[in-house]
Amino acid sequence: MYMIHMKNFYLALSFTFFFSVQLLSAQQAPVPESGGILSPEQAAFNVKFYDLDLKVNPADSTVSGTVEVAFKVVHPTNVIELALDPRLTIDEITTEEKPLRFTRTDSTKQVYVYFPQTLQPGEKKSISVAYGGRPQVASNPPWGGGMVWSETPSGDPWVGVAVQMNGAWFWWPNKDHPSDRPDSVAINLTMPDNLVVASNGHSRGETDHGDGWITWHWFVSTPISNYNVTLNAAPYEIISEPYTSTAGDEFDITFWVLPEYMEQAENLFPQFAEQMRFMEEIAGPYPFRGDKYGVAHSPYLGMEHQSIIAYGANFENDNLFGLNAGFDDLHQHELAHEWWGNLVKAWDWRDFWIHEGFGTYMQALYAEYLSGPEAYYEMMELFRSRIHGNTDREVAPRETMSSLEITQGTRGGNVYYKGAWFLHTLRYVIGDENFFKALRRFAYPEPELESVTDGSHMRYVTTDDFLHLTEEITGMDLEWLFEIYLRQPKLPVLHASRRGEHVRLGWEVPEGYAFPMPLEVRIDGETVTLVPQGGVISFEVLDFIEVEADPSNWILKDFRLEGAED
Repeated sequence: MYMIHMKNFYLALSFTFFFSVQLLSAQQAPVPESGGILSPEQAAFNVKFYDLDLKVNPADSTVSGTVEVAFKVVHPTNVIELALDPRLTIDEITTEEKPLRFTRTDSTKQVYVYFPQTLQPGEKKSISVAYGGRPQVASNPPWGGGMVWSETPSGDPWVGVAVQMNGAWFWWPNKDHPSDRPDSVAINLTMPDNLVVASNGHSRGETDHGDGWITWHWFVSTPISNYNVTLNAAPYEIISEPYTSTAGDEFDITFWVLPEYMEQAENLFPQFAEQMRFMEEIAGPYPFRGDKYGVAHSPYLGMEHQSIIAYGANFENDNLFGLNAGFDDLHQHELAHEWWGNLVKAWDWRDFWIHEGFGTYMQALYAEYLSGPEAYYEMMELFRSRIHGNTDREVAPRETMSSLEITQGTRGGNVYYKGAWFLHTLRYVIGDENFFKALRRFAYPEPELESVTDGSHMRYVTTDDFLHLTEEITGMDLEWLFEIYLRQPKLPVLHASRRGEHVRLGWEVPEGYAFPMPLEVRIDGETVTLVPQGGVISFEVLDFIEVEADPSNWILKDFRLEGAED
């Protein structure tokens, strides 16, 4: 997803449920967030497979059907926790066609499902949840999430969903935590027969029921985050061409587009393969070659839904940044998430910067690839202007975070821009060869994984994983760098003073932390690299000679020029 601005979405909605086993409480909407601290009832099981069989009706904005949840027991338990918006009514929950008792309230997302006996570690179970209702409508997609019920210019239904910041429980029942991705998902969506339905994974065909409804069958063969499970429905037309990966596999790049925009889409389409090639060269082969790479024209800006990103920009270059960089930066950002967020994924929202910082930095790298260093630096300057330096919220906190906590206030923008600038500074510290090696190995730790398409190449990552990888590659101690930029909220400050022939450059960082940042200094047109001693660099130079610190602007910092004396 791309960040333009972020708000707190606390929804005040009233609703009534009639349910025999639901517990009633004060009527208020649940907090629209995902993740957080894993409850014992969540930790007791791992989901292996979801099977969504849903009827989606644009005429009355409803969703109804069943979701099968197949799981493996981790700890002994007789109760598991799912999540579903209380706006949606659960008709029954069954296992092997036998009803199970469950409890929920009308103000929380938690659904507790009880088994008649204690489930044992290693045991495999499956339950089916039958439910329906009107899901939350997205207030500001993709940031304020939910269903998106829109219309095409011709007046036909145009339906999508965007729930990353809030959780897939807005529209289907699931285990709501980023640490548990199912191994696979079946997505069966029944919708009016005048619509084309595009979703994740690969197509298993359609079933025409002969009554004005068609079921579209999609199957995701690799692990996928719940928020990435999606639907896109409209009277789409399709542009598709085969693409040969750097790994040698061939897969389709497919664009589902509203008929009214086919000319613009055909002009944009060649960029998809060009940007794909760049990302493969930087980060390794496209991870989901066994499914497809899809782009669905959406009624909102965009979202990195796995193997079928949502695209709602204007079929024009430079939608996000307006820098005349000469490429569709919205598409490039969402494509980058197929590696940073979908292939490698933070198992806790506290490491969300790995998704968005890496994803944002790819636009600067692509600008450099297309147009050279000047375009790269111009984009990094723009990113710098969007960083909140005076904040008390670190980019990568050590404590567990929910989706709402990690994107609140100044932290929300910094996850993107400070994350990208950290990578920029890291590149300077370790050099291009090590930096680009680290990017590729973070995506694919072993070369043999680049030939894998069965999901075994996908994994969870943390900030410390990236730290240890870069230290392994470089042989350098980099903990100080990660600590100051990612674990501490405020930027380092470079204090500069000049008194006659004496020049002093000193770093200000939180007390107790080292910051041995090598500093390029341009003296009379010649650039030298100086390493601080005790946080300070001092030297003497004739007073008429010009001195410039960090002339190429590699280091993320605040700068303070102290009073000078002649």
